[in-house]
Amino acid sequence: MRRWLRNRSGTHLGTEADRATFRTLHNASLASPALRGGLTVDSAERAAPHLQALLAAPALAITDTDGLLAWEGIGTHHQDRAAKLAEATLDRGATRFYDRVDLECGQAGCPLHSAVVSPLVVDDHLVGTLQAYAPDTSAMMVRATDEIATWVSGQLELAELDASRRRLMEAEVRALRAQISPHFIYNSLGAIASFVRTDPERARELLLEFADFTRYSFRTHGEYTTLAEELRSVERYLLLEQARFGERLSVKLSVAPEVLPIAVPFLCLQPLVENAVRHGLADAEAGHISIRAADSGTECVIEVEDDGAGEDPEKVRNALAGGADSVGLGNVDARLRNAYGDDYGLVVETARGAGTKVILRIPKFAPGVHP
Repeated sequence: MRRWLRNRSGTHLGTEADRATFRTLHNASLASPALRGGLTVDSAERAAPHLQALLAAPALAITDTDGLLAWEGIGTHHQDRAAKLAEATLDRGATRFYDRVDLECGQAGCPLHSAVVSPLVVDDHLVGTLQAYAPDTSAMMVRATDEIATWVSGQLELAELDASRRRLMEAEVRALRAQISPHFIYNSLGAIASFVRTDPERARELLLEFADFTRYSFRTHGEYTTLAEELRSVERYLLLEQARFGERLSVKLSVAPEVLPIAVPFLCLQPLVENAVRHGLADAEAGHISIRAADSGTECVIEVEDDGAGEDPEKVRNALAGGADSVGLGNVDARLRNAYGDDYGLVVETARGAGTKVILRIPKFAPGVHP
């Protein structure tokens, strides 16, 4: 019977095959985080020792299409030849074996007599090579190098997907910033100007709030922020709108303190609140807006509700699909789905003359999501 426990002296109890499997998986897990950073000098240098251990090769090299990125092991005098072997392999587009003649090694006593070079492929594009050097080459080493190069290519493809997702998120935030209403900026400054003579202190406070709001909205770092920071920006926005509308606009906030540190997509609430202000005061003498954030087990539930004119549900569906001019609704929905999955899109409850409620569910913890 197999024994899977560790004895008190620290000796592993299991078969040699079990231990070999563990070592393989362990080295792969150590190489993976570096490779998820893409194919760079830094990522190659960090991954190379673990890939060398996976192959049990005396030396290993990683190149891109321009040249050597990392060398690990003995025979560093072969580094200059690595780029030539990469070029020859990439021209062929398949794993190749090279002997001592190909290596052009003139150093007496050098134990590296052969190399296996496999291409690295990302999205059907050749991006580099993985090279294993040894005294001699077996069919097993050729196969192992080819298999590990395929695994490395998979990690690099995941890195490219991560980078593409980040670029998409950044583009969506830039688009959202571009939609921040110029009328809001003009009207806010107009409201501030109206207090300059009658209430200079309030004008000063509003001007500072406006500066903080624009500084936050146009910041250039980070896809995510905390719910506390997002709500603080929303409060600044509402203070400026209340300065403009006076008693016509009333706001109620109800926020559970325990959800304030939760990470949320940057600018996920402000567009929803802006819509609520627009709809809540459209053709109305007064509008009421409520913002609630509650703890719900592993999630935070956020609701933005107005008692305004409401909207045609079909138009809302079109907006969520990105086909309408509703400020940011489709944008926020897409970013929530990208961050947390399709189960976490916006839920909108509305009808003509019945007001609008927008509901967000935010997981308290999600991979890759942090402020």
